[in-house]
Amino acid sequence: MLPDGSIEVTNIWKRFRKDRKGALIKDQIRRLRARMHGRDPGWQWALRDINFHVEPGESVGVIGANGSGKTTLLRILSQVMYPYAGKIEVTGRVGALIEVRAGLHPELSGRENIFVYGTLLGLKRRSVAKRFDDIVQFAGLEEAVDRQLKHYSSGMQMRLGFAVAAFLDPAILMVDEILAVGDAAFQQRCLERMREVQSQGATLLFVSHDLATVEATCARSIWLNNGVKMADGRTPDVLAAYRTAVEEIAAFASPKGGPFEIVDARVSGAGEDDAVRTQGPVDIRIALKRNLEASGAAPDSMAQVVLGVTEGPATPIFLVRHQVDLSNGSAEVTCRIPRLPLPRGRYYVWVAVWQRTRNPLAWHPVARFDVDGADLDWAPRSIVRLAPVHVETEWHVGPNGHQPSGPATFETTTGIPEPFQPQP
Repeated sequence: MLPDGSIEVTNIWKRFRKDRKGALIKDQIRRLRARMHGRDPGWQWALRDINFHVEPGESVGVIGANGSGKTTLLRILSQVMYPYAGKIEVTGRVGALIEVRAGLHPELSGRENIFVYGTLLGLKRRSVAKRFDDIVQFAGLEEAVDRQLKHYSSGMQMRLGFAVAAFLDPAILMVDEILAVGDAAFQQRCLERMREVQSQGATLLFVSHDLATVEATCARSIWLNNGVKMADGRTPDVLAAYRTAVEEIAAFASPKGGPFEIVDARVSGAGEDDAVRTQGPVDIRIALKRNLEASGAAPDSMAQVVLGVTEGPATPIFLVRHQVDLSNGSAEVTCRIPRLPLPRGRYYVWVAVWQRTRNPLAWHPVARFDVDGADLDWAPRSIVRLAPVHVETEWHVGPNGHQPSGPATFETTTGIPEPFQPQP
């Protein structure tokens, strides 16, 4: 018997019937012929042989592209649906927020929904009443708690659903990316509440496309792709693998043959060994070609080259641009960054070209490079870091915490002292 807060998933398979399109005789013959040859087009696999185990108190993020099976997995774990094959074991009270109205009835008021939800979780009415004021205050629904749910906005419904799921002492809290409905302030409050629930020993299963939030919330992550588990491990390692895969897909679709074309792209350090290091100089060289005979080519030879560095996806950590004269048909553009503010890791260069109001060369990756240097400073749980920028600092603490009257001696730090390193 597993302790409360445990999740055991063994060889889970889940399939859905495809929509039947076309009722003509030829469509029926096509389906019959495919079935005779062992190709049944009537089913689509959403999950394929998924296995993992979650210990009580763990925080696990689930990432992947749309349609990869993330929400289906959460629905199976919360027993909203059942697998085609395999075994799951979920122990303890589960608080799940998978959809805006999950567990809520539109004809009931907010107050009634809170008590009904608590009853479904097996709590006594007295236990729900004890937490009622905290739930309403967290959701910010003091003026609307006696109004029918169908008159709530999507954001109000989401706030109520999360507050109920998070405040009724769940052993396991499952949250889908429905948090994207809320505003920035409420999202931060949700992250802090998830951290508090975890500190009380609850297990967290968090599905999101926001990789920064996953990294700030979860110590472990699972990457799903087309229903297959691609990776399971420490969140930084899984996110790095996922970002690499996203970049490779984008590179495969790199535009060719348009009015402008990237002939070559290289990244190197400015030193003798060409190594790229944290806070060191780096050169990014872009060989740009203008195709005059391409259809739609603009007669203007001036162009804005927009260059960014990312961790894989299209969202840049920082962005720079420069105007280039391509009257000769080609040019080699070199961008030197005197002090690269990036920690150790793998990064990607994305480029686009703009001419006045036109975008003749779309935003796409052109090169990758590795940075050797300091690790990124550790961030406490629930603090979302938008960009992995490494900042060198100097610190001084005066006696008794007061500002010293004489000259101060500063200590330069490039990482976290060993005793404060977070546990994997």
